Amino acid sequence: MRIEPSALPDVMILTPARFGDARGWFSETFNAKRFVEAGLTMDWVQDNHSMSAAVGTLRGLHFQHPPHAQDKLVRCTRGAVFDVAVDVRRGSPTYGKWTGVDLTPENARQLLVPKGFLHGFVTRLPDTEVQYKCSDVYAPDCDGGIRWNDPSIGIAWGILDPVLSAKDQAAPFLSGWESPFAWSPK
Repeated sequence: MRIEPSALPDVMILTPARFGDARGWFSETFNAKRFVEAGLTMDWVQDNHSMSAAVGTLRGLHFQHPPHAQDKLVRCTRGAVFDVAVDVRRGSPTYGKWTGVDLTPENARQLLVPKGFLHGFVTRLPDTEVQYKCSDVYAPDCDGGIRWNDPSIGIAWGILDPVLSAKDQAAPFLSGWESPFAWSPK
């Protein structure tokens, strides 16, 4: 597996090797031993799978705050998404900055979104499926979000009028929100 840093420290792009023949291909998308060898020590406890029917469906920007904060390992298994992480760790030199990557079944990329980052994606094709591992279980009382089009973040989603949930439409802006996450230099 190739592991590359993104434009933000701690957000990583992982690309598993593929082994193919006339039948198709095989890929190992997660191996606990290899992750530990690469310094990635999260314990995955929940897998999620979403399907978005319409092009331009935007899910995010989401987080879970402590004590149920989540690391996420995200991949697209059907269709295509532009996947985004935003640093919201108080005191971080990259607070409020974002990075994004195209995830498709063809490029096999995965985005590792650590605790302390908002996460969201927008679909580029119909019937897009996204699967992701989480390091903690879903806890409704720790669930939160920030507005997808917050001008202080300025994400270039490539869409003006996305399909949104009522919760995402009503999410607060970053400027009026106090982050529960703190940055600690390594």
